[in-house]
Amino acid sequence: MAVEIINEPDADLTEYEKVPIAFRVRSRLRVVAVRGGLGGLEFVEEAAGPYVKDYDAFEAERPSRWRARFDTSHWGIFAAFDGGRRVGGAAAAWKTPGVEMLEGRDDLACLWDLRVHPDYRGRGVGGQLFDRAAAWARERGCVRLKVETQNVNVPACRFYAARGCELRGVNRYAYDEAPEETQLLWYLDL
Repeated sequence: MAVEIINEPDADLTEYEKVPIAFRVRSRLRVVAVRGGLGGLEFVEEAAGPYVKDYDAFEAERPSRWRARFDTSHWGIFAAFDGGRRVGGAAAAWKTPGVEMLEGRDDLACLWDLRVHPDYRGRGVGGQLFDRAAAWARERGCVRLKVETQNVNVPACRFYAARGCELRGVNRYAYDEAPEETQLLWYLDL
């Protein structure tokens, strides 16, 4: 499905966040250290939940709060429209002090947010938004796009792998507020 992707440099982030990011967790990837980690890691998909995970449930994390937390002047904010209906959005951060995912580098961008309305999931909208964010990062001289997700978002893991991202970071202890979740860091070489 083709949608119109537009860059919204002065985006009204309250409109952006009206596209739900919540998803239903039905499984998770359990991280197993093989031979204490010397044999690598194995990911075993197992049933979990079901329950709803909503990143916007954390008030400080909502898109409408980003400008209060960060200087977003170097961010790419993109919206997907089907006719006049907003059906998705993506935000890529670059050159932003305080965004630890950027590792203090100017040649790295991170996909800060990717959301597709539930009625449009599985129809290619997320791929179009991801590709636009990657192109935006490449246009700024970035050599990689970094993406964070969690082991409870198995569809996102499959999505990023299908887009050519490589899993290069695993932190089983990243989230004090959600100790059952593992941080997964994906990288796309641009």
